[in-house]
Amino acid sequence: MAKRKRPRIPRTSRGGGGFGGNPMLSQLQKLQEEMERTQAELAEETIEVSVGGGAVTVVVNGQQEIQSITISPDVVDPDDVEMLQDLILAAVREALEKSTALAAERMSALTGGLNLPGLL
Repeated sequence: MAKRKRPRIPRTSRGGGGFGGNPMLSQLQKLQEEMERTQAELAEETIEVSVGGGAVTVVVNGQQEIQSITISPDVVDPDDVEMLQDLILAAVREALEKSTALAAERMSALTGGLNLPGLL
């Protein structure tokens, strides 16, 4: 009866590590940790946008969450609600656009410009 040969296991994949010593997987894990830290930092950053000469101010964080909307009492005119609605919409859109750009900038700094869908 012939003895079965055991398959040779490369040194880099023998026990002792979460990724078996694979440097690419280690780099991916490090990238993931850096991205999580950056996303947490973005949640703490705020962007403030004012429109209409300060009539409406919107504050949004780096994760595109609206933190506050402030409306100057001078702009509240019951006969012209449409103008106020337009100002609010303009401020929200601009704030979200700036927040999205900030997040994309921070994340592309980590990924070196790679397009990694689902990370933002």
